[in-house]
Amino acid sequence: MMSESPAQMNYNESGSEVTEQVTAQTNTSGETDIQENGTAGTPQTITETDTAALAEMTQQIESLKAQLEERNTQYMRIGADFENYRKRTSKEKEELDLLVKRNTITELLPVVDNFERARAHLKPQSDGELTIHKSYQGVYKQLVDSLKRLGVSPMRPEGQEFDPNLHEAVMREPTDEHPEGTVLEELVRGYYLGDRVLRHAMVKVAAPKEDMPPMEENQSNSAM
Repeated sequence: MMSESPAQMNYNESGSEVTEQVTAQTNTSGETDIQENGTAGTPQTITETDTAALAEMTQQIESLKAQLEERNTQYMRIGADFENYRKRTSKEKEELDLLVKRNTITELLPVVDNFERARAHLKPQSDGELTIHKSYQGVYKQLVDSLKRLGVSPMRPEGQEFDPNLHEAVMREPTDEHPEGTVLEELVRGYYLGDRVLRHAMVKVAAPKEDMPPMEENQSNSAM
C-alpha cells in the first residue's frame, strides 16, 4: 500500500478548501444575481393616483387651451371694433371738414356773383374808371384763384341737356333751333366742390315752339 506524500495531502486539503470557497462564492453570487435580476425585471405599475393626476393635468391643459382661444377671439374682436371705430371717426371728420368748407364757400359765392355782374355791366369810360375797374377785377381774380385751390370749379351748362341734379330751370324759351330740354343760357352760375354739386345752376331751357292759337289765325285770315 502506497503512502500519500505530504505534498499531495496538502493539495487535496487545499483543493477541498478552494472548492468549498468557490461553491460558497457561486451560491452567494447566484443568489445576489437572482435578487438583483428579480428587482430590475419587475415592471412598475401605474396606480390610480397617477391616472387621476394625469387626467387632471390633461383637463387643465384643455381648459387653458380653451381660455387661450377665447382670449384670441376677444383680441381679434376688439381689434376689429377699434379699426371700425377709427374708420368711422375718420370719415365723420372728413364729412365735417367738407361741410364747414362747403358752408363757408357758399357764403362767398354771392360776392363772386356781384363781381361778375359788375364786370358785365360796368363799362369804364375814363382813365380813373378804368383804374378802379382793374382794381376790383384784381380782387375778383384773387378770390376766384383761392376758390380754385379749395377745389371749386364752375359749371358750363350752355348747350347741354337739362339735368335736374345739376340745374334749376327758372325760364323756358320756345324755340325750334334747339331740342327741347337744351340749356340755352346760364342765369346764375353753378359750381362744383370736388365732384359734388356746391350750387345748382339757374338756367333757361329750350321748349317746343308753340303754334299760333286758332283764334289769332282766324283773325289774321279775316284781315286779309
